[in-house]
Amino acid sequence: MRFMLLIAAWCILFVLCWPVALLALVLAPIAWVIGLPVRIVGICLHAALSLLRAVLMLPARLLGLHGSSGR
Repeated sequence: MRFMLLIAAWCILFVLCWPVALLALVLAPIAWVIGLPVRIVGICLHAALSLLRAVLMLPARLLGLHGSSGR
């Protein structure tokens, strides 16, 4: 559904201002390629922080303590 809305918006933009629509069509993949390293760094950072959290919480998990679940 989101893809269909994107296509419809691009068609409206193409009718109203075709140079901007063509520029958007050319620049969208370039922006995606430039943003890809940022996503990869974000995924790696999230994994590293999750590992650090798991290592720090290991003693509490071994002792059978649970988080602040209200019990």
